[in-house]
Amino acid sequence: MRQIFASLSFRLALTYAVLFVGSLLLLVGAYYAIVVRVPLRQAEQVVRREAEALANVYIVDGEAALVRRLRARDAAPDRYKAFHAFVDRKGKVVTANLPSWPRAVFQGWGRIEADIPVDGDEHDFEALALDRRFDDGARLIVGRDIDNITERERALASGASFVAAAAVLLALLGGLLMSRAIGRRVDRVAATARSVMAGDMSKRVSVDGSGDEFDRLAETLNAMLHRIEHSMDSVRRVSDSVAHEMRTPLARLRASLEDALASGEGDAPRVGEALAEAERLGAIFDTVLRIARLETGSREIELSPADLTVLLEDVADFYRPETEARGVMLSTFVQAGLVLCCDRDLIFQAVANLLDNAIRHTPRDGEIVLSGQAERGALLITVRDTGPGIAESDLPHVTERFYRAKNGTGAGIGLGLSLVDTIARLHRSTLAFVNLDGSFRVDWRFPA
Repeated sequence: MRQIFASLSFRLALTYAVLFVGSLLLLVGAYYAIVVRVPLRQAEQVVRREAEALANVYIVDGEAALVRRLRARDAAPDRYKAFHAFVDRKGKVVTANLPSWPRAVFQGWGRIEADIPVDGDEHDFEALALDRRFDDGARLIVGRDIDNITERERALASGASFVAAAAVLLALLGGLLMSRAIGRRVDRVAATARSVMAGDMSKRVSVDGSGDEFDRLAETLNAMLHRIEHSMDSVRRVSDSVAHEMRTPLARLRASLEDALASGEGDAPRVGEALAEAERLGAIFDTVLRIARLETGSREIELSPADLTVLLEDVADFYRPETEARGVMLSTFVQAGLVLCCDRDLIFQAVANLLDNAIRHTPRDGEIVLSGQAERGALLITVRDTGPGIAESDLPHVTERFYRAKNGTGAGIGLGLSLVDTIARLHRSTLAFVNLDGSFRVDWRFPA
């Protein structure tokens, strides 16, 4: 439910529904005021004035004058048919054109059914009436017909529930259509963004040609992506060119140093150090090129089902001689029958990098544990070592190229975890680096 309310398209649809229903209620209220409330107030004003005038006639001129006025009022044509009933102080009906009325005097406004038979038919009337009891006990009821107003009032009352239900249904339907239209456009932008994040810089947001806000946003995003793609291509071309150009002189330098070392010419220790640095530079350029090729897609990954159990054991066997030489114990806890759809060579390289990193940071008599298991429908590869770990401030940066943690050993070229991160992203998996009490752990999780 929280995710639903967090959706902008849902909130827009809900706002649209509320505004639509609110607007319709305002229109219904305005219509009720025009066709019911205003005419009813006009009828009340007419009846009140007549009741006061007739009461004054009785008080001043007496019963006979009142009867004449009532009969003349009944005979006069008017928009609202006149009704009355006059009962003298003895309870005798002197004059009336109401078929019936309440026996007790009613307070305020009353509505009296006044159906009158005419030539075998019955005319329906409803009188809006005021009831007056005089000091001598006489009673005067004065009213006007409001049957047409009452019919409109009843029609509005009976149709209100239907109108309200229809309004809510139409509002929700309109909101749903609006939400879907907006959602589709947003999903296209999000899909393009995910493709770009996955490394496909050629993706662009589709444009409908309507020229609306989404089209203008898409054109702006596409222009930005074009600039980014151009900039990244330029950087990659420079990196590739530098790496390729440096390979030949590095190869010649290594050959010269190896010849010097083999012939015994020069300072052998210093020649050996120079040769090691040349090899280090070569490794750096090779790794930079490999990362660039993976990110640009020039090196296609070959996905196929691989026995992850065997793969992890092979990596561990490859590094066991080195761990034994360093006095570090390497243990494996790999669940049998693990199968992963992946590029086997890249996964092998990435796990090897993680183990190499753990070996360099684990002190003598330490321990490294490589494990693999199925967990909640996903596959989890874990490398844990008893090294010093990484400062919390360094954790967000460990996969950056050439980044070195403050408490690192200084060994390595600073690209191992960058390559692992690139391989993980290509396989749509996630890396997590966790400092534990007395150990450090890398969790590599592959979705189901």
